[in-house]
Parts: sequence; C-alpha cells; structure tokens
Amino acid sequence: MLEIKRLSVAVEGKGILHDIDLTIKAGETHVLFGPNGGGKTTLLMAVMGSPKYEVTKGSIVFKGKNIVGLPIDERARLGIGMSLQRPPVVRGVKTSDMVAACIRGQASEENIHKMAEKANLIELMDRELNYGFSGGEIKRSELVQLLAQNPDLALLDEPESGVDLVNIALIGQLINELLQKEHPIRDRRHGGLIITHTGHILDYVNARTGYVMLDGRIICEGDPHEILETIKSKGYEECRKCVR
Repeated sequence: MLEIKRLSVAVEGKGILHDIDLTIKAGETHVLFGPNGGGKTTLLMAVMGSPKYEVTKGSIVFKGKNIVGLPIDERARLGIGMSLQRPPVVRGVKTSDMVAACIRGQASEENIHKMAEKANLIELMDRELNYGFSGGEIKRSELVQLLAQNPDLALLDEPESGVDLVNIALIGQLINELLQKEHPIRDRRHGGLIITHTGHILDYVNARTGYVMLDGRIICEGDPHEILETIKSKGYEECRKCVR
C-alpha cells in the first residue's frame, strides 16, 4: 500500500528527514517511536502532502503511484487520511458539517448521528469544530472525521496525547474500527501508521512493526512491544548505542 524509498525532507531549507525507507502493506499497522523533534510528524506530513514539507530526494509510492508533488486534496481522494497531534480550532464550522464533508455522498443525518454516537460526540456535533473541546474530545472528533472519510491509509499522530484513561479505551475502539481490526488481516483493505510517545495505544491497538526515529533517521525496526520495553527501561540512548 505504502512504499517509501530513500526519502529526504526539508522544512524551510533545513534537512529534517534523511534516507527513510518504510513499507506498509494493506491490513498492517505500524508504529513510530522517537523523542520530540526527531522527525516523526515530519514524516506523516510529508506523506500527507503538506506544502511546508519539501521532498528533496526519494519517493512516496501509494497504491502503486508516486504521490510526491500531489496536493493534499488529491492524496485524500486517493485514500490517505490523517489525525493531527494538535488539530486547529475552526470557528464558524460546526463539527457535524465537517463530518458531513468527510462522508461526502453519504452525508445523511442518520449517518452523521451514527458516527457521532460511536465516538460519544452527540452533544458536541452542533458546536464549532474543536472550540472549547477537551483533549479527549478533540481526539475523538478527529477520529470520527477519519471514520467518515474511511481512508485506506490512516496516519495517526499521537492519538493518545491529552487523553485520560477513560477515553483512551474508546480511542482504541475507534482506531480498531478505522483499521478494520475486526476482520482477519488477509481481508483488511486499510493500513495505519501511528506515532506514539507513551506506547499506551498499544494496549488497545495491535501493531505489526515498530520503528525508532532519531535525528530524522529510522535506526531500528522490529517488534513494537520489545522496542517499547527497551525504551522504557533504557531510554533512547540504548537505541543510539545500537546504531554505533
């Protein structure tokens, strides 16, 4: 589904990512670990096509097509969706209107209500998008929009950030539905790439492969739970030692 080869990315002329290689097949969920400022969000933004992030080398192939140079809306139509770590407040736009826009041709009142019910957002649907929302409400709002879009590839930037222990289970349920976890892997069409700092989301969402990103490079790949335990017990410095 997604094949990234030798990808380098710059922001305002400064190199952030260097020679990234990463492959995600349909039905797979991968997880990206790393300290703040290491380039994780830059990778997701580059895949999504934010114009601030300039691809200086390499390719991003999605479903057989090199999407480097395509604008965000075209990538979304191809089937890429993203949940931001810190989504903006959008005054003047109701949450229900945004969900309706994501559903596109199927934006009936009944469908929107069903989406909101899954995310426990019924009472917030008539409020302006993210305005006055708690951290958990913002994350659920992002996920209900993604569920409405139904992308083939979901990019999730710290979905557990700012979420309390009560809400994280619901966040996990929504992600599992988004990634079609109720089906055997051979029957799934959707894939996912999740950034996590704490690893808490792994208690609710199974992932196949984990990566560690340091200084804009992927320096480790393996079982996500083993990687997380190493980070917890020895920190990212252990990953640096491994590289050396």
